[in-house]
Amino acid sequence: MQQTSRELVASEDEAGERIDRWLAAKIPELSRSRIQALIKAGAVTSGGGTIGEAGWRVKPGRSYSITVPEAEEPTPRAEEIALDVVYEDGDLIVIDKPAGLVVHPAPGHATGTLVNALIGHCGDSLSGIGGVKRPGIVHRLDKDTSGLLVVAKNDAAHKSLSEQFADHGRDGRLHRAYLALCWGVPDRPSGVVDAPLGRSQANRKKMAVVSEAFGRSARTHYHVEKVFADVEGHDFVAMMRLELETGRTHQIRVHMAHLRHPVLGDPVYGTGFKASARRLGEGAREALHHLRRQALHAVELGFEHPVSGREMAFESHLPADMARLIAALEAHQA
Repeated sequence: MQQTSRELVASEDEAGERIDRWLAAKIPELSRSRIQALIKAGAVTSGGGTIGEAGWRVKPGRSYSITVPEAEEPTPRAEEIALDVVYEDGDLIVIDKPAGLVVHPAPGHATGTLVNALIGHCGDSLSGIGGVKRPGIVHRLDKDTSGLLVVAKNDAAHKSLSEQFADHGRDGRLHRAYLALCWGVPDRPSGVVDAPLGRSQANRKKMAVVSEAFGRSARTHYHVEKVFADVEGHDFVAMMRLELETGRTHQIRVHMAHLRHPVLGDPVYGTGFKASARRLGEGAREALHHLRRQALHAVELGFEHPVSGREMAFESHLPADMARLIAALEAHQA
């Protein structure tokens, strides 16, 4: 296995810095967590001795060596799965994910995932995330949520994109927007759902709005884009634009259910509204039946390119199943 070695010397003004922080600043293409793993593996030495602690303090004029092994082959195997590639370069790839595609291998989904597809598609352009030739997943979409998703190809891109998603757009670099069809119409056309989320005590597979002591802060901004009537002419379905200030598991779906306006077709958080389909026109009922998923789509994604610093912005057209449902809802309007 090929490996590369770097030798670095600490200056006077760098004295006393933690070795992991110092190396991360000197070698930006490696994440701090990757450097910590290398330190733990004995890959950092000085004066013929191994440095085994990430908190080791550097000494001025002292030389430090770090050996980085070649990236290992990925554990998930490459698979030929068609991908809708919106943009790709040597550092990242933007995908328009279809509904039904799981992002990452997990129990019950060991193969046929986006990760398997990306390993097959990207091949040698994956230079290693954390020492493994794998795509760097910095955010996820639920299996049955469609839309835009960006993935890193190397450690440097993974580090930058992870920081942007962790900041959730507060510094202006990241932008995400979703479109959803929801049951009912909120009293206010725009607003913010500010409700902590955590695991449901009744069902550990579900998320729920919980007290601050047991959950993590979660904020969702919503705006009603359009309203559709039922067969009697009453406002009954809202097309909502949603922007995340945080990125919790199932955040939009749980927050909309918390507002008592769950996403149409949601099999987990909208089960209490199944009977509501009776109030839709025949075409809309049929389109909803064939949707077979939550009517939620990641329509916009913007971020700062992790290497060039360019502002990147992408939009996705609604997938055919959601577009068909909207057309059926519109056909029944007065």
